[in-house]
Amino acid sequence: MTHYDQTGVTYSQTRRPDPRIGAVIDRAVVGLASVANIGAGTGSYEPSQTVVAVEPSRVMISQRPRGAAPAVKAMAEALPLRTGAVEAALAVITVHHWTGLAAGVSEMLRVARRRVIILTWDHDVIQQFWLLREYVPAAAQTDARLAVPITTLVELLGHERVSVVTVPVPHDCADGFGGAFWRRPDAYLDDTVQRGMSLFSMTPNHEVRQGLSRLRADLSSGDWQRRHANLLQLPELDLGYRLLIADLR
Repeated sequence: MTHYDQTGVTYSQTRRPDPRIGAVIDRAVVGLASVANIGAGTGSYEPSQTVVAVEPSRVMISQRPRGAAPAVKAMAEALPLRTGAVEAALAVITVHHWTGLAAGVSEMLRVARRRVIILTWDHDVIQQFWLLREYVPAAAQTDARLAVPITTLVELLGHERVSVVTVPVPHDCADGFGGAFWRRPDAYLDDTVQRGMSLFSMTPNHEVRQGLSRLRADLSSGDWQRRHANLLQLPELDLGYRLLIADLR
């Protein structure tokens, strides 16, 4: 059983793709005729050129929308695709769950003829996020344990052919990933929102309960708003999300 067989039941309710983040990914696949989406989950951010999705969790596959690309239940570390099967291999916020990172990246490089694209995050940046720093340091430890260093991915993809694109988070982001509600802190108190985030679903509840209680109190008193007044006018924020693009030829 994968992690998402247990925590992904409500995933499609809170993890809807944000069109601005989707546009960054779409630009990375412009001119490419075929894409394999690796660790595809429910199909968020799946480009129209996607011809196959690979996902190990049946729970996640069952939530893919009608008309989505055909999905295969398999692991990134052993892709059931022939060498050079597609022009691009894509992995969106998934590499931190792979049991064999090097093997998974190697498989993406094997099946892609022209480009490998990975959306992930930089822990060195997101650990400064107010939620982790001020309220739930235990979740910050979870993030540190999960996060894959950008330098590691660049090395696995090949230094000389990788570009790194910053993906800022809009203030009204539609996707409920860990940093999505940086300007809407009340959302972090919602149980359904929490279940869609690895930060919370993979951190023992008793380790975050006290911090979330303090957040609730600070929001009620206005203390949070006073401390973070500078955030309330920002349209977007860099929380460390990065798109790595490796051109193979």
